Amino acid sequence: MGEFDLIKHYFEQPQRQADDFVSLSIGDDCALVSVPENSRLAITTDTMVENTHFLPSVSPEDLAYKAVATNLSDLASMGAQPKWVSLALTLPKIDENWLARFSQSLLHTLKNHNVTLIGGDTTKGPLSITITAQGFVEKERALCRHQAKVGDLIYVSGTLGDSAAGLQQILSGKRAVGFDEEFLQQRHLRPTPRITLGQALVDIAHAAIDLSDGLNSDLRHILKRSQCAAEIDLSDLPLSSSLLNLYEHTQAEQFALGGGEDYELCFTISPESQSILETRLQNLDVVCTCIGRIIEAKCGQFATCFLRNGKVVEYSPKSGFDHFKEVK
Repeated sequence: MGEFDLIKHYFEQPQRQADDFVSLSIGDDCALVSVPENSRLAITTDTMVENTHFLPSVSPEDLAYKAVATNLSDLASMGAQPKWVSLALTLPKIDENWLARFSQSLLHTLKNHNVTLIGGDTTKGPLSITITAQGFVEKERALCRHQAKVGDLIYVSGTLGDSAAGLQQILSGKRAVGFDEEFLQQRHLRPTPRITLGQALVDIAHAAIDLSDGLNSDLRHILKRSQCAAEIDLSDLPLSSSLLNLYEHTQAEQFALGGGEDYELCFTISPESQSILETRLQNLDVVCTCIGRIIEAKCGQFATCFLRNGKVVEYSPKSGFDHFKEVK
């Protein structure tokens, strides 16, 4: 099977759904799309490389799901409605069983989010998956990192630290023999992109980011871009019962602050918008928790001050994931 046979057999044939904004899809040098009036196109690209982002033992179904979900999470953090993806797939060899399982999971995940695969590329080499996802967001309504304001409340969705704990279990070879282990490992393998939440925030949130590298690291991106600082109360961190059932509270906090790959949203809103947020959350299947507030930066230090039950504490969470940082 050659490259074009592979694309036609596994990725082109199932594409049947109509899309009024796609003029030309898989099968040509480029896809041709249009953007609705008064909208902007949000674009994100993410690469997953074997032994860096995923283990060789991961199932093709889980790999395909996560490759899609992590990109949709980026769109969610901007308040965008996902529309299309393109896929660049690098394979060491053609394994038809693996390809069948991977492509079925990928297309199924896309279908569940009303997203269309419109192009891509395949090549030979070490296994890696690169997805470029695109979506619509209304003009001047995109959620960005640079608009947090002093006095804003800091919120996070869902619970934090589950994915890092699940990864630790997987790396240690621990099988999911009970509900708590299964919950944590699935939170690592199958994160939930908070698409509807992102769209519900577009007119009330000032800044937002998805938590891919850990709360402490990702929040710092907002602080630097917005030229401000933050107070986080550790006692308010949302930790799942499964995480607390299996780990000491101190370890659970470390997972939550520095573990990464939760793909929850962290966002800031004014105190006046709290009631609006609470009303909108009633129609969404996600809980959001206020964990702190934005404060004025002192001496150019865009740092996070940690509290516990309202009192300042000395706390040094581990830094988030960095591809090019040397491990010591």
